[in-house]
Amino acid sequence: MKIPGVPPPELPDLTRAQDRLSFLYLERCVVHRDANAITATDDRGVVHVPAATLGVVMLGPGTTITHQAMMLLADNGATAIWVGERGVRYYAHGRSLARSSRLLLAQAGAVSHRDRRLNVARAMYRMRFPTEDTATLTMQQLRGKEGARVRRCYREHSQRTGVPWNQRDYTPDDFAGSDPINQALSAAHACLYGIVHAVIVAVGASPGLGFVHTGHERSFVYDIADLYKAEVTIPVAFDVAASDSADIGADTRRAVRDRVHDGTILERCVSDIRNLILTPYASGPIDEDPPDTDAVNLWDESGVEIPGGYNHGTDVDF
Repeated sequence: MKIPGVPPPELPDLTRAQDRLSFLYLERCVVHRDANAITATDDRGVVHVPAATLGVVMLGPGTTITHQAMMLLADNGATAIWVGERGVRYYAHGRSLARSSRLLLAQAGAVSHRDRRLNVARAMYRMRFPTEDTATLTMQQLRGKEGARVRRCYREHSQRTGVPWNQRDYTPDDFAGSDPINQALSAAHACLYGIVHAVIVAVGASPGLGFVHTGHERSFVYDIADLYKAEVTIPVAFDVAASDSADIGADTRRAVRDRVHDGTILERCVSDIRNLILTPYASGPIDEDPPDTDAVNLWDESGVEIPGGYNHGTDVDF
């Protein structure tokens, strides 16, 4: 029986996560599909975006998305994230591009082993302090160094742009209640969290299994996003706050989009996640990547995976 409609793409035809557009934020429109493109329709007209090129679609207030559009995003491995006004609140996300649980298993193994978890956390901090030795530092010492680095970053950009800076002060439920720089930081970080969340889900890792952050469904998102704030979202936020913007949320999203437009941040994010999780200090020796197929195997206590898909009742004596 032939299934009507456009057939889903084969796995080799999908665009790699690091080669996709970072994010597309939509609000107050109807999201549908036209062949293999996502369409966004409002009173200004219709915009077409090829689904295979998208990393994440951020669906803001006033959006209505059709079943066909969600199916297209799922078939192409794009992540749909439902967000609040100006994209600063996260509610839910869609499916993964990955077909293998290899990265997820390695992440779970590393985060549940104290020494491996500490080594991954140290590696994350070492990425911020490439000239310093973090191999013997405790988490308390690492947190102190990171806090000093972030404060210095805020101070430098305040001096560069002339935007006054006191402290990070915002209420998640009241975007407009903050001063302009804190509004811009909230909007910029929300975009970065969406990008990082999409990459984590796309490569098959867990957003909730963090190494530095813990106890939240997006702990690993915050871990990875912290690697890029000093060079992406913080300078963008100060630039927007210094521009006398009439719509800080929208202008900040556009500025973040322009900053990450070349795709470098996606490529780095994929590489950093894989290097942090699939390194010998995290999960043991690294094998060559297995084929990313839909094959489902069965676990065995011997450590060897058993092929699934047929009845094993004749293999065992009861």
